[in-house]
Amino acid sequence: MWSIGVDTGGTFTDLVAINTDGDIKRIKVPSTPSDPAGAVFEALSRESFLDEGNVDNIVIGTTIATNALLQRKGAQTLFVTTKGFEDILFIQRIDRKGLYDLQWVKPKPYVERKHCVGVQERILSDGSVFTEITPKELKRVEKDIKEKLKEFDKENLPTIAISLLFSYVNNENEKKVTDYLISKFPNLEISASYDVAPIWREYERGNTTTMDAYVKPIVSKFSNSLSEGLKERDFSGRASLMKSNGGQVPLNISSKRPVEMVLSGLASGIISGAYYAKSVNSQKAVTLDMGGTSADVGVILDGETTFSGLFEVEWGLPIAMPILDVTTIGAGGGSIAYIDSGGLLQVGPQSAGADPGPACYDKGGNNPTVSDANLVLGYLNPEGLIGGKLPLNYANAFKSIEEKIAKPLNLSVEKAAYGMFTIVNNNMVNGIRRVSVERGYDPRDFVLVAAGGATGAHITALASEMGINTVIVSKLSSGLCAYGQIISDVKYNYMATIPVRLDENCDYEKINRLFKDIETKGKKHLKNDGFDEEEIDIYRSLEMRYLGQIHECTVNIETFDIDSETIDKVKDAFHKRHEELYTYSELQSPVELVNIESTLYGRIDRPAPAEIESDTLLKDAIKSSRNLIFSNSGESIKTLVYDGNLLSDGHQIDGPAVVEEDTTTLVIEPGWLLE
Repeated sequence: MWSIGVDTGGTFTDLVAINTDGDIKRIKVPSTPSDPAGAVFEALSRESFLDEGNVDNIVIGTTIATNALLQRKGAQTLFVTTKGFEDILFIQRIDRKGLYDLQWVKPKPYVERKHCVGVQERILSDGSVFTEITPKELKRVEKDIKEKLKEFDKENLPTIAISLLFSYVNNENEKKVTDYLISKFPNLEISASYDVAPIWREYERGNTTTMDAYVKPIVSKFSNSLSEGLKERDFSGRASLMKSNGGQVPLNISSKRPVEMVLSGLASGIISGAYYAKSVNSQKAVTLDMGGTSADVGVILDGETTFSGLFEVEWGLPIAMPILDVTTIGAGGGSIAYIDSGGLLQVGPQSAGADPGPACYDKGGNNPTVSDANLVLGYLNPEGLIGGKLPLNYANAFKSIEEKIAKPLNLSVEKAAYGMFTIVNNNMVNGIRRVSVERGYDPRDFVLVAAGGATGAHITALASEMGINTVIVSKLSSGLCAYGQIISDVKYNYMATIPVRLDENCDYEKINRLFKDIETKGKKHLKNDGFDEEEIDIYRSLEMRYLGQIHECTVNIETFDIDSETIDKVKDAFHKRHEELYTYSELQSPVELVNIESTLYGRIDRPAPAEIESDTLLKDAIKSSRNLIFSNSGESIKTLVYDGNLLSDGHQIDGPAVVEEDTTTLVIEPGWLLE
């Protein structure tokens, strides 16, 4: 039986399949942005997996929610909140992106001000009900929403996001509003903060709930298309979507909290990164996933993935829920090079995408991209990618760089191409620095794991720039995200706010009771997914800060009760983590707990990939040679090209060299050794 992971991105869709014998199949097809599910079934049909009825598990990662938010192509949304707080999404935070930028404009919310509805109700910070919601008030809210619906046609109905004041302490009023609106507007998608993000900070909670409602119809349509397509093909196994926290969610409930899938495709690359780092006994790794549109960077510490409690799709527009810590840069194979108003060469973040794609794809695109530069530099095979299934037009690539970059800058095409290569590398180096140097880590202590089809051409150059000595490029590197989906567990995260000082007057019983409440909920979900008690793991963490600080840092703890005997252990872990992040700790300062979090895992059986055999000679793997450029001099070096399918365990290759796999190309710069 086969386990399948499918990662559908903005440019390509990757499929990795592993059976119980360890056999592996890799498939790459162009994505279909207008019908994301279409590319998934195109990839599945290449090997007739579903026709043979021998697939028991399919996990799909997608950027559909991310793209909807970035491109602002989600549903129009009505925002329902406590009366007097209708402007919360527009006031936002006092932060500004540039401290001295007087022209800076706040990011536009995902809701229009005219679509905000105030409810006459009030819960106080201690959870007591100050103003109850009356039937009369509910009818008034209903009437207000009906009036706003008049501007929408039946084919373009809005969604509703509900976030009332202090509902994370007491959701009584918010639940009344939610239940009432569901009964009165059964055709509208509705998201409520007590279900989506039951934590403090009104702006972050309201914005997260709004984003959930904003992408709900798109994710629902995608999951429904997948469900219907699988049903038509008589698939009876387990089907799941990948979540931003690195876990799976069954396809049939994936649209309940779609904001959990904003980093769906990205998260699984880090899971694979941790898996492969362990293969070389490394506890520290950086994963770099460079695809056609963007490059995603994640970090692994102590052999485990790291999380962020706050992610910003756009600066100032946060999602407040546990998400694998990923930094995204607009640097992909399709990133477009241009000359800015100051006459300087820039690359990205604009991308040629899959259609029309880079100039070398010969699909009508004429903008010079990173892929065009790599072709001119000799890194890519002129006969085509994906084993020749995607032919490349060298003349188009050369012409696009010549006309739009080389001539305006008075450079040779080769030098211009190397300049593009260098700039996009610098952009990715900055991304690596954000997750390493800027957080107090020395990148020289890390290994670099390659993911994504475009990464191989850049990986040794990037490692050299960062001082990283070891690079891991697996046979599955271009489909590393898809593989991560296969080996990921089913995972649920639950957070609760309980702001208390951790001192002798602390109500430890309340903290422990809250932990047990959210863990009982998680166990129920996992048991509904088919997991037994012994297949469930629980990990706890605390968001803590020194009294008076604005932001918290997350501290992982063991699954023990917090009491007078264990509290010093918790505080010591916080002081240590604070010093790691900010280079100092204040051992005498009071410590405050803000949020608790429990992550519950339903463990899945991971298929083991087959080992690479050692039955061929290195000379037999040589397929050709071509001239490659490795410096801004524009001078080329004749370089051997190897067929990756014929390389065996124990083979060693001194750089410079090129290794061509079915779905990626690895460029080994001078000074590097491949084994």
